[in-house]
Amino acid sequence: MKLVVLGSAAGGGFPQWNCNCRNCSGLRNGSLRATARTQSSIAVSGNGTAWVLVNASPDILAQIRATPALQPARDARDTGIAAVMLMDAQIDHVTGLLMLREGRRLPLYCTAAVWRELNGALPLVPVLSHYCGVQWHELPVGDDLPATGVPGVGGIRFTPIALSSKAPPYSDHRTQPEAGDNIGLLIEDTASGKSVFYAPGLGAIDAPVEAMMRRADCVLVDGTFWHADEMIALGFSRKRAADMGHLPQSGEGGMIAQLDALGARRKVLIHINNTNPILDDDSEERAQLARHGIEVAFDGMEITV
Repeated sequence: MKLVVLGSAAGGGFPQWNCNCRNCSGLRNGSLRATARTQSSIAVSGNGTAWVLVNASPDILAQIRATPALQPARDARDTGIAAVMLMDAQIDHVTGLLMLREGRRLPLYCTAAVWRELNGALPLVPVLSHYCGVQWHELPVGDDLPATGVPGVGGIRFTPIALSSKAPPYSDHRTQPEAGDNIGLLIEDTASGKSVFYAPGLGAIDAPVEAMMRRADCVLVDGTFWHADEMIALGFSRKRAADMGHLPQSGEGGMIAQLDALGARRKVLIHINNTNPILDDDSEERAQLARHGIEVAFDGMEITV
């Protein structure tokens, strides 16, 4: 199984268009050793030809151009994307669907909670009905449910799990999360049995989520913030990381401590906010991650299991 990180940043990308924090301004003026990143999305394939796009970011067109395997050019109009799977209904994970409107009817895998948002508060599905149209496949969340396969994409199966996080800010139940608002995915190679756990938005790690993470050979998880009060300290928001559905890396019970407890396996952070000091290749925070054996995802990163 091959996994390609199409985008590794949180909403807004890096540098963010209107931000002049140390990271964004430093990248622009060359004083910071860092790499630009687009908004988070991955693509997975069992054979390198047919791909499942997991989240469709607003940067999807640039991401496709940067990933030749997604455009195999076998016909006058072609794509390697066989289906799209959504982790949530956040704007930075779904609005790229509009950029895929010129193709055939789009197979879309998501939970019932996400489907309601995309037909209601953020009506992308009704809009797309005037273009390619969408064929919905429900991703159920619950105990002891079978893994999901995607027609045309052999050798891979997906097991969703409900996460503790937040519904999108535009949702009518933002402060009352429902099961299925956010999911994690165990993505398994059916031949080798190897797997990746993917969760770009993760507010807390409960026992079922920890158990699924322990099944994975690689965990690719929420790297949004370093500090719990990162946005408050910079004067950009009044919300803490937890208020936005993210577990910060530092502090007691933070992501570093949680990943340390998993033992030996590959550990990678994705969905990194533009304010996070780990974007600075020379920062102490980046060095601290390295000491804990934790990698930082970048656009174009490939993971093979």
